[in-house]
Parts: sequence; C-alpha cells; structure tokens
Amino acid sequence: MKSFKTLALTALIGGVLTLTAACGNAANNNAKGGKAGEDNKQLTGEIKVDGSSTVYPIMEAVVEEYGTVQPGVKVSVGSSGTGGGFEAFIAGETQLSNASRPVKDEEKAKLDEKGIKFTEMKLAYDGLSVVVNKDNTWVDHLTVDELKKMWLEDGTTKKWSDIRPSWPDKEIKFYSPGTDSGTFDYFDEVILGKKPIVQSATLSEDDNILVQGVEGEKNAIGYFGFAYYLENKDKLKIVPVDGGNGPVTPSAKTIKSGEYAPLSRPLFTYVKNSAVKDQSEVYDFVKYTLENAADLSEEVGYVRLPDAEYKKDLDKLEGLK
Repeated sequence: MKSFKTLALTALIGGVLTLTAACGNAANNNAKGGKAGEDNKQLTGEIKVDGSSTVYPIMEAVVEEYGTVQPGVKVSVGSSGTGGGFEAFIAGETQLSNASRPVKDEEKAKLDEKGIKFTEMKLAYDGLSVVVNKDNTWVDHLTVDELKKMWLEDGTTKKWSDIRPSWPDKEIKFYSPGTDSGTFDYFDEVILGKKPIVQSATLSEDDNILVQGVEGEKNAIGYFGFAYYLENKDKLKIVPVDGGNGPVTPSAKTIKSGEYAPLSRPLFTYVKNSAVKDQSEVYDFVKYTLENAADLSEEVGYVRLPDAEYKKDLDKLEGLK
C-alpha cells in the first residue's frame, strides 16, 4: 500500500499537470480565435451593416468568425449596394457601410447635414472581372476601347461582329450590376467615362443573378467582383483586359501589383465615429475586422492589403475611441 505522502505527492503532481494543460489549451484557443473583446470581456449589443455586394463576402466571413468570440453581439449584414448602403448610413440605420468605391461628395454633404462623422477603412483589393459564357470560343481578350464600344449606349443593337468583324453576327446580351452598386460606379468611371450604359443591359444589385444570366446565355457578357468569379469559375470564362500594356488576366498577383489596370480597386467599410466612441461592441467589432481582414479577404477570393495599411487604420480606430 502506498504511503499517505506518496498519494499526496501524486495528487499534487497531477493537479499541476492538469492546470498546465488547461493554461496551454487556453493560450492555444486565444492564439487561434483572437481575444474575445477587450481583456476577454464578453460584450452584448446589436450592430447593423449594409452596402456593397462585392464587400459582402468579406464582411460575412468576419461576422461568422466574430460570433465565435463574441456570441452576445448580433451583427446583421445587408447587401443593398454601395449607394443603398450609404442611404441607410445617412438615415442613421447602420453603424458601418460597406463600399466598393470611395464615398461621393454628395453623400459626404448629406452625412454632414445629419451631423454624422465617419472614418474610411480599407479592407482589401478587388479586380473587377469581365466574364463571358463558357461556350464563347471567340473572345480571347478585350481592350478598354472595345469594352467602351461594347457597353456604351449609341442607339444600335450591339453584335459581337461590331467589336471585331471575325466574331459572330449575334446580338450581345449584357449583364451589369445595378446603378446603386459601387461596381457599376467604378465601371462607369473607368470604362464608360460617365456616359450612359447600353439600354439593353440587365441590371441587378445581386451578383448571383448576373452569374446566372451569363451562365445561361451563350452570347452574354457581364462584370462583377473577383471573388464572385472565383466562386463560379467552373461556370464562366474570364476575359483578360488590355489596359494599354497587353492583355492581363485578373489574379491575386496582378490585382495587388496594379498590373490588372484599370480594373483593380480597393474595397472599403465606413464607420460611424460616434458609434465607435459610444458603443464598445462597435469598437471591438471594427478592431476585429481590421485585425482579420487580410486572411479572411483571401479566403473569400480577394487580395490582402499590405500590413502597413491595416496598421494605419487600426491607429485611426484607436484615435476615434
């Protein structure tokens, strides 16, 4: 029979080992999932986000991960388009507004009228992707001038043979993001020069509708964010774009380097300053977003920013608090 001292020593060693293992597991959990709020404090509250359908996959991924560390904070994310998101932001319905273009001067003026101060945060890079049907065998690339000729309204029925004579004498079917979309605004600025888009285009704020349209029509063409192409690359054919230095296919490398021009662009979220200051859950959520945006952006198909960009925005966030 073991002595009392031996039993006591065995129990003491077992307790130490158990405590050490528990501490190690806690450290590993914190390293994997991040801190659950400031000083591991569990928070409660409700956060509303709306805006760009292009940014939506990033924010959806952030919200899913954030829910594992702060289950008491309920974050809802809409995708009404960049313009629709700013309308909700101006109306005071949201604390964050996702955008695939910078805020417009007229939107700034309306926010100022309502006394809403805000801060722009960058999340990732995107390459606006031009796609055609998988059965399209004739398009090898398009120049910026060809895109302009194709998509500008000029009173005619556009055919593929109008772009290049060797292409089919078939009417082009167009699929474009809606006018509330920041993707539409960006395409309108860099390709159309702010002139009217072809009237026959099917417009939708829902990128999935655009994917379905191009997938289902042999003579279709459309455009949307790079992540939506990657998600549907087995259904669609991507088109290299020649911005003046030869055709370039969008990829993480060409988007980050800017080689995929002029269709590479940053993606944003805009934060209501007073919400950061007055609601600890908003501050915590934005901090978590910036700390994890690089990895989560890549997971959903976009391109991370340089670390210095996230650090700069984290510093801005601390200034707001």
